[in-house]
Amino acid sequence: MHASLPEFDMPTDEQVHLAAESFRLLADPTRIKVLWALLQGESSVACLAELAGAAPTAVSQHLAKLRLAGLVKGRREGTFVYYSAADDHVRGLLAQALHHADHLDRDLPVEHAHRP
Repeated sequence: MHASLPEFDMPTDEQVHLAAESFRLLADPTRIKVLWALLQGESSVACLAELAGAAPTAVSQHLAKLRLAGLVKGRREGTFVYYSAADDHVRGLLAQALHHADHLDRDLPVEHAHRP
């Protein structure tokens, strides 16, 4: 029935799998804080740990998973690694989720989200 609709479109199984994996990785408050901080600019593990209120070892493990998922990237400078968000898609994903959460928290109607 739906397939006969002219504008009907379904994502591929691979797209669905990758999107679900991204959402799974974002289902952690520390990772959301870390990613949001990285959207403000490049940062080290120590700085991110302070911003997220987490231990540097925990943040390092979160970053490793986020990097494998393609949500963050690292740049080595001597013995330090500086992390940043992978691209603007990460900003859009987090901005939409946080905008939605803000509306739910304040019992506002969820409208079209705007970017911060």
